[in-house]
Amino acid sequence: MEIIFTFINFILHIDEYLFDIVANYGTLTYVILFGIVFMETGLVVTPFLPGDSLLFAAGALSAGKGLNIFLVWLFLVIAAFLGDTVNYWIGHFVGPKVFDRDHRLLKREYLYKAQNFYDKHGGKAIVLARFVPIVRTFAPFVAGVGKMKYSHFLMFNLLGGLAWVSLFTLGGFFFGNLPFVQKNFEYVVFTIILLSLAPIIYEWAKTRKKKPGSLNK
Repeated sequence: MEIIFTFINFILHIDEYLFDIVANYGTLTYVILFGIVFMETGLVVTPFLPGDSLLFAAGALSAGKGLNIFLVWLFLVIAAFLGDTVNYWIGHFVGPKVFDRDHRLLKREYLYKAQNFYDKHGGKAIVLARFVPIVRTFAPFVAGVGKMKYSHFLMFNLLGGLAWVSLFTLGGFFFGNLPFVQKNFEYVVFTIILLSLAPIIYEWAKTRKKKPGSLNK
């Protein structure tokens, strides 16, 4: 439980932690940021790493001359693109073996649903998934498992990565140093997380409403 509270505190005060990282590691901060975003998007086992809040905080710190906004943007775009690419190929080569038989959380039924979903929404799903925590980690993996054509995945991977990194880093750069935002940074981060999770909450509520026995008029 203590680990959970520590992690939540880290997320809500990520600007302070990032400032300390810059003070202690200087230009290596770009590599650290690259590594965090790459792991969050590229490894299925690390969906809990900060994404949106980290990008926003990095952009805000760039406005305060702690980091160079162009280098932050460039490093993170590359990290997001390579992360999804690696995740796709992991799903492509390893995923089918995982679904050879049903597991508690990984069932072949889910694979078939994922394949149908990507056949119908493919590119849009890859782009939109970038803006939803946890989902953005699993989306490229499922795309690889579902055998989405890499040429098709590549274009939307780049588009989604550019849109995601640009929105949050530039948002932090232009608004992160406003007095109101600085004084209430944890609330801003919480709002960003809440808005990012809104699609998941909506889909969950919609699924519960459609369950047998529910009253749908």
